[in-house]
Amino acid sequence: MSIVLSAERALEAEKTVSNSGLENSQIALLAIAFALFAGLVMSRIMKPLKFPAVTGYLIAGILVGPSVLGQIPGFDRYITPDLISSLSVVSDVALGFIAFSIGSEFKMSVLKKVGEQSVVIALFESLMAVLLVDAALIGLHFIIPEKLPISAALTLGAIASATAPAATMMVVKQYKAKGKVTEVLLPVVALDDAIGLVAFAVSFGIAQAVQSNGGSIDVISVVINPLLEILLSLLIGGLLGGLLNLAEKIFKSNSKRLCLAVSFVFLTVSLAVLAEKGDWRIGDVEIRFSSLLTSMMLGTVFCNICSAADEIMEKTDKWTMPIYILFFVFSGADLQFQFFKDPLLILIGLVYILIRVVGKYSGARLGAILSKADPKVRKYLGFTLIPQAGVALGMSLMAVNAFPAEEGRIIRNTVLFGVLIYELIGPMVTKVVLKKSGDIVPKDALATTVAGDTPVDNDEDD
Repeated sequence: MSIVLSAERALEAEKTVSNSGLENSQIALLAIAFALFAGLVMSRIMKPLKFPAVTGYLIAGILVGPSVLGQIPGFDRYITPDLISSLSVVSDVALGFIAFSIGSEFKMSVLKKVGEQSVVIALFESLMAVLLVDAALIGLHFIIPEKLPISAALTLGAIASATAPAATMMVVKQYKAKGKVTEVLLPVVALDDAIGLVAFAVSFGIAQAVQSNGGSIDVISVVINPLLEILLSLLIGGLLGGLLNLAEKIFKSNSKRLCLAVSFVFLTVSLAVLAEKGDWRIGDVEIRFSSLLTSMMLGTVFCNICSAADEIMEKTDKWTMPIYILFFVFSGADLQFQFFKDPLLILIGLVYILIRVVGKYSGARLGAILSKADPKVRKYLGFTLIPQAGVALGMSLMAVNAFPAEEGRIIRNTVLFGVLIYELIGPMVTKVVLKKSGDIVPKDALATTVAGDTPVDNDEDD
């Protein structure tokens, strides 16, 4: 009898677990559908206000996330931080496609066109932001060590290198900007994220080593492991890019080629996650590689050797738009308002925001001086590099997964705070400085007419 009762209880428990799993999957699907809709609606609201779509996605995430909608009775049961964490696979995939897309811009033909000047400026503005933010936050660490661990300071410095080209490009296209500053700006933003990913891989590797060793430093963890991670990432990404090119030749249909490209990005991301979770090592040397760098190299090699790469990338960008929207909405949902209750944490965020701007401007100006760029480029270019979004959010997400909970939250919320500020003011600042440089001609300055006495008007929103 007891055996029968035990069996019945076991069966009932199994049913409960099964039903719970079913309920969780249904909630996850509902959350994805709701997030997509909320992101689209908010981006539409932002459009007449002249804010980039990414700003709308982030705000939508904040409003429908645990910090706002999740605080209302009834919703609090379903909209929880655990729900957002359970959907992290969406962010992993999105990051893979973002890096893949960055790699596709890193063509040899493009590098030859942009010239030495743009490369020098991109290097200086990226690395100067890293160095200045690192210096400022490490100094702040010694003042408030309990709030800002040294590994968090180093990681935030690394993230400072990333720039969001989308918001800047939106302004350039919207106002038909053309001139000395715009000519240099376009190739610089194309190179920026690639340089930023490499800088992040080095700094993040050092930060992880410092954190795991309790603040102590040794050659293997601080030098060998980060360098090996970069080399392995580039090697594996390059090999996969070559394999993708070979596999692509088998199929003639563009839809099948698209499926093939998507499958390789999935493969790249999954291999990086497996290496991270599997704790592969040879003695004290860790065997791992960055999903961002690997995916970037996959895109770089593929687009340099495949004749149909441009067409495939165009289709891939269209296919991945829903994934990008979900990534930004879930990132906004991850922002915790408790962050803003602590004045010291707000101080960290403000230092990060302000010093990064100083680093971007001074680095761009120094690079422009050394490369003998036009005076207008020296004066104005740095201000157009303020926006920050997708890549930076992805880097912060990697930090959340790599560091202890509290440390990860500091990094994540600081970056989210920065992205919101940058995406609100960045496009406006870019518009103003391009007007001042003469690349955007305002209405009231136009005295020239073209065929038929039709005024030339590039300032569409005035």
